[in-house]
Amino acid sequence: MPDITPESKLPEEQRLAAALERQDTAAVAFALRNDYVVLPLLPVDGPPQIRVFRQGDSDRYLLLLFSAAENYAKMLPQETDHRVIFYDGPMLRDFLEQNIGVLEGVWFDVAGPHAMQALPQDVLDALKLEA
Repeated sequence: MPDITPESKLPEEQRLAAALERQDTAAVAFALRNDYVVLPLLPVDGPPQIRVFRQGDSDRYLLLLFSAAENYAKMLPQETDHRVIFYDGPMLRDFLEQNIGVLEGVWFDVAGPHAMQALPQDVLDALKLEA
């Protein structure tokens, strides 16, 4: 499978992975606004659909964002179809605006080693900040 990762817009020390390693929420927000983030897709035919996850019997969902496609694959090693899509800041903002009512949390690189979590509204607010 060819590498479809877009070229980063930021130097390595400003990318999402580096911000997560430092556990720096301001740097995470900056990376989300100015670079790409990896979102998992449902393995379905047809138009791409973002994969969200449910905790137990909750009627709300968790949005999982990743600094690299490999980190998504590490989260679900038993699966073989790890489809992803790359969103920039405006695309992520649009997704959150459309789905904020059904999301209860956002997790970054949930399988680690530097996982973080945030409230969906906090992520949306960070994406709305001017550069």
